Amino acid sequence: MAAHRKPRHRSFSGSTARTAATIVLAGAASATAFDGTGHAEPQLGPAEVRSKVDALYHEAEIATEKYNGAKEKVDKAEKSLGELRDEAARRTQRLNTARQSLGSYATAQYRAGGLDPSLQLALSSDPEQYLERASLADRAGSHQAATVSGVREHLRGIDQLHDEADGRLATLRARQAELRKHKATVTGKLSEAKRLLSRLTAEQRAEATDERIEGQADADGPRTSRTDARQAAGAASKAPNARAASAVSYAYQAIGSPYVWGATGPDAFDCSGLTQAAYRAAGVSLPRTSYAQIAAGERVPRSGLRPGDLVFFYSGISHVGIYVGNGQMIHAPNPSAPVRLAPVDQMPFAGATRVA
Repeated sequence: MAAHRKPRHRSFSGSTARTAATIVLAGAASATAFDGTGHAEPQLGPAEVRSKVDALYHEAEIATEKYNGAKEKVDKAEKSLGELRDEAARRTQRLNTARQSLGSYATAQYRAGGLDPSLQLALSSDPEQYLERASLADRAGSHQAATVSGVREHLRGIDQLHDEADGRLATLRARQAELRKHKATVTGKLSEAKRLLSRLTAEQRAEATDERIEGQADADGPRTSRTDARQAAGAASKAPNARAASAVSYAYQAIGSPYVWGATGPDAFDCSGLTQAAYRAAGVSLPRTSYAQIAAGERVPRSGLRPGDLVFFYSGISHVGIYVGNGQMIHAPNPSAPVRLAPVDQMPFAGATRVA
């Protein structure tokens, strides 16, 4: 039987110690890489930041349009539910009135003692007067029977309204949850874009976000530009109708306004919020989202564009602007750029609509 010996502890020194330290450090570095901590982010140049930020803004805009659509549905659901509750309240009031009427009738019968009609006739000092009252009582009894029937109908109707309200409330809550999901997506994408831009110098940020784009503003300011006024007048004169001309004029007045997702004016806009506000000022009601606005008029080819036409971009129809002529549009780009004049070919063209 072999003897069990206690192993001797050996000290590390020299090259053995260096090897062990290297293994430990390598292991620590590997563990850090796996758990995602202590790893410096690569330094990105302005062009790389711009590419990433543009992608994030596009993803945020897709989520913004979905948010706008969900918000529109939530608003309609809240209005519908409110109308249903108002109707239930009105029916409940009518039910209470009918119940009070029945209660008054029952009290009167109790006080009259509920005497047998033949006995009341025998005791009456004026038989002719009694017969007249009996006839009136008979008609009153028929009226009360109708009131009872009405009470039952009101009860059934109110129960149905409550069931319908429960269903609409469930739908509303589901749409509110969808709204919160899209909002979280938007804010997450925009926060990430802001974080990336914060790593750049002011000059690099300007380069990455096109803040120095030509035509962004002139010495008189974006809203009072003489150049903009001349361009607006020229574009409006070429519009296909008065509504389109009015929308174009509104869009020029909005140049320089900040982009705020979910905003529909008058001081800030997102892309579909700008187009909706411009046509609202012209007396035309447009849907809230870009993917719904594309179906709000007559489709026109790119070669046939005229001022006031809505121009749409990307395969998911996630961006929209107002065409103003000469290959230019006015649109609300993203949080790093206010409402501005820009070339239509700046983004992947998806289609155009002429609002009726």
